[in-house]
Amino acid sequence: MPWVVREAVRDINRAVGRRWQAIDPLLPDPATLPAGCGEPLVVPGDNGRAAGLGVCVHQHIPPQSLNQTWGAAERFTLVPRLPGQDVAPLADQLLGQWRDHLAGTGAARGPDTSASVVWPSMDITGVPALLRHGLQPLTVIAARTRPNGPPPSPRPAHGATIRTAGPADEEQVLDLELRLIRYDMHFGGPVWRQATARLVRDEIRGSLARQAPWTWLAERNGRAVGLLVAQPPQDASWIAGMTNRSPAAYLQTMFVDPQERGTGIGAALVRNLHATLDGMGIAVTLLHHSQVNPLSTPFWYRMGYRPLWTSWEARPASALR
Repeated sequence: MPWVVREAVRDINRAVGRRWQAIDPLLPDPATLPAGCGEPLVVPGDNGRAAGLGVCVHQHIPPQSLNQTWGAAERFTLVPRLPGQDVAPLADQLLGQWRDHLAGTGAARGPDTSASVVWPSMDITGVPALLRHGLQPLTVIAARTRPNGPPPSPRPAHGATIRTAGPADEEQVLDLELRLIRYDMHFGGPVWRQATARLVRDEIRGSLARQAPWTWLAERNGRAVGLLVAQPPQDASWIAGMTNRSPAAYLQTMFVDPQERGTGIGAALVRNLHATLDGMGIAVTLLHHSQVNPLSTPFWYRMGYRPLWTSWEARPASALR
């Protein structure tokens, strides 16, 4: 990266950091820009210096990776750094440069591709530009901070019990996990792959074999009707950098049998986890949920979560305007 660009990155990152903290105190300081699949995208300013920057990161997800179930096989992510009070003009220019970059990139032309931007949820000034360029809000990273005072005791769901899952529960956990994936496919996130069921089983088997598995089942009359899987801080480092609070845990999976929704089982599972995390002094819990799932936003709001980041996506990548 040329020296002048390195200087611009430093100055712009500082300005973006100040802007992010004014918008949302849970946001982290901007990280160093990652290496991209091309030269950094630079929005010129009136003074001849860079007014904004962006990097396009290309990820090829191989077929034998469970990660391929969670999106396109070829993923192009724009990492923007846009300072100022109203970033819409800068975002317009940056997104236009990114569109032109992807148009000249062969791997971005296929059907199993996506173009995405992870944008601070509270940063509303850039939203018109994202919409104009064909991006849609698809997934939210939501956050819950540990409340002050002693953690409340979890309330049980009427007629249901919650227990830690173990290796003997593999089939029940697998059934609920696969049903969740199929349900979430309605909202444009997961993609069912040939290896999905096998890879999910492999992940579950490894997780349940741990000495202290972070998987819970809700049962009614001996039948598994709800599932929650979480990651403690030592396993959640991959997402912990999305917030400035530490330590951070991750709520990976929560699913309730459709016939049991509205009975309090989902809330009981989540409160059981919160009691564990709050008792451990975990500062923040993060999770992903679909922006367009009509059940997700109201449920997670009631559970104390609120939007932190929103993933805006065009799929295939050529749909970016």
